[in-house]
Amino acid sequence: QVQLVESGGGLVQAGGSLRLSCTASRIPFSLYAVGWYRQAAGKQRELVARISAGGNSNYADSVKGRFTISRDNAKNTLYLQMDSLNAEDTAIYYCNANRYALGPQFDYWGQGTQVTVSS
Repeated sequence: QVQLVESGGGLVQAGGSLRLSCTASRIPFSLYAVGWYRQAAGKQRELVARISAGGNSNYADSVKGRFTISRDNAKNTLYLQMDSLNAEDTAIYYCNANRYALGPQFDYWGQGTQVTVSS
């Protein structure tokens, strides 16, 4: 019954910007660490950025300085602001929420949203 729904993906030109959103339901959102992962064609899923329940964030080296992760606990929503996009950012982006202190089963994923950067 836990649900994570991403939105905001689409087609953008290289150098452009996009903002992804992920809205969670049926979890105590503020108590979860949340993050964005992506999977490009032919590659494994990788961490893009994450933000802890306490608000601490970290980024993959490939996006550091270009992407910004944030959360709005009042709206149960996670964001990813993506600037200076390039073709290597093309992937399906997935929202994740986890609370491993309760057990490894407290780990949830959204359905993904496609980001395509034209070149």
